Amino acid sequence: MLPAAGLVLSGCTIPSFGAHAGVSDTSKQAFHLWQGFSVAAAIIGTLTTGLIIWAVLRYRRRGDQIPEQVQYHLPFEVVYTVVPILIVIGLFGATLVVENKSVANPSTNVIVNVNAFQWGWQFTYPGSNALVYGQTTQSPEMVLPVDENVHFNLTSTDVVHGFYVRQFNFSRYALPGVVNQFTIRPTQTGTYFGQCTQLCGLYHSLMFFRVKVVTDSQYSQWLASFNNPAAKARFTAAVNTTNAELSSGVPSKATYTNFGSGK
Repeated sequence: MLPAAGLVLSGCTIPSFGAHAGVSDTSKQAFHLWQGFSVAAAIIGTLTTGLIIWAVLRYRRRGDQIPEQVQYHLPFEVVYTVVPILIVIGLFGATLVVENKSVANPSTNVIVNVNAFQWGWQFTYPGSNALVYGQTTQSPEMVLPVDENVHFNLTSTDVVHGFYVRQFNFSRYALPGVVNQFTIRPTQTGTYFGQCTQLCGLYHSLMFFRVKVVTDSQYSQWLASFNNPAAKARFTAAVNTTNAELSSGVPSKATYTNFGSGK
């Protein structure tokens, strides 16, 4: 009976419960955690509802006499006290494992500096002349290599913005005067949607960007395409513009944060 049940369940596909499967290692882990939480909630909810219905039908009043009153069933009381505690500990432990992986910053040579501003994005790649800049309806495109850890330094020129990529199941604040660091490892090539998730002014609803994940060779070719005089001139002009905006009264102290890791 049990082996047959195991075979049947192994062929089942667990529903997504409204979440995205993700295209990065941490997003997939978060997705599986969400599935686990949802399945656990469904099982516990079904069991609890069944027990309530059973108690209502089994111990309902029949006739004019009051049903027999019982109390202090010690084994049952121990079970319904210990089991919920074990469930909470298990859910907390699983959450802690996934969260620690999400905030970890493994060493990598691929670094992207992301600067948010009203109302657009600037992506620069230290060690190269690669720079992507766009605002409102321009939707700039960030290019990343697949199966590589990518370290991000996220900042804001003016107000609080939100860096969010739906298929990465990932969101972080872009804060003026603070460099927020995180690492993402894309595991699937493709072009994905990103946007600002913090109300930041008049054209917040147009503050979109794209993330294009490519192979290593395509990524190297893309970086090399910026090694020409015209690209270098655009890079210098864009950096000078950003520096001018930062020096116009917006605090820009180099405060590094790694939320969740205690650093």
